[in-house]
Amino acid sequence: MNATLPERQFSEKWHVKGILSVLLFVLIFIGSGYNTGATANFSWDQFWDLLIRMMHPDWSFVSAIITPIAETIQMALVGTLLGTIIAIPFSLLAARNIVKNTYLRGIIRFFLNLVRALPDLLLAAVFVAIVGIGPMAGVGALTIFSFGMISKLFYEAIETIDDGPIESLTSVGANGVQKIVFAVIPQVMNQFLSYFLYTLEINVRASTVLGYLGAGGVGLYLDQTLSLFRSDRTAVVILAILVVVIIVDGVSNRLREALA
Repeated sequence: MNATLPERQFSEKWHVKGILSVLLFVLIFIGSGYNTGATANFSWDQFWDLLIRMMHPDWSFVSAIITPIAETIQMALVGTLLGTIIAIPFSLLAARNIVKNTYLRGIIRFFLNLVRALPDLLLAAVFVAIVGIGPMAGVGALTIFSFGMISKLFYEAIETIDDGPIESLTSVGANGVQKIVFAVIPQVMNQFLSYFLYTLEINVRASTVLGYLGAGGVGLYLDQTLSLFRSDRTAVVILAILVVVIIVDGVSNRLREALA
């Protein structure tokens, strides 16, 4: 018996919908650029001049940014750690299989949604206004940012655990803390560590930009070199940031693969 393949329509055969969607997106993108004036003040001459000057880095400036680079990594690490510590109890309260009270869980999740809605740049600007220019502002901004992101990842991981160990501990009279320590945490520990490392990757990148706003770290030197039109030193700062991000990403990926 010969089976005949169904005839595809013209739009399906030539991917008309996909092509039209891409063209529409491109047109919207170009139109938005012209309407907002994004292309009005761009100078190719200045761009190439800046690029040529940055191709001759001032390598003597490397010694000056070693300490700020270390400060940037410390900001990301401390901010991620503090955010994680704060996120753990909130993620437990937001998990559907831990807290059965719908109203309490809804309030916690609403609060976490509000925290996640705050961008890291806004948080940095607020903390710079509160504590002044320096690494403390960066740590505060990254702590709140990490708390908002990690809490959501954590409570979603908690909701995927096997309820069997919890029910077993409940049947022998275990209290809430014992069930969390002996039934919940062991099941999600690897995921917790993986999410911590993933957030640390993001925070290392973010901390370089936060420093540009005065939140400490190497970003402050990026702002200074750009303000002084020292493109040779700006190139050194950018290359140092690139090297640090690549190393942190590589180490984090290896550790997360080991935890998987």
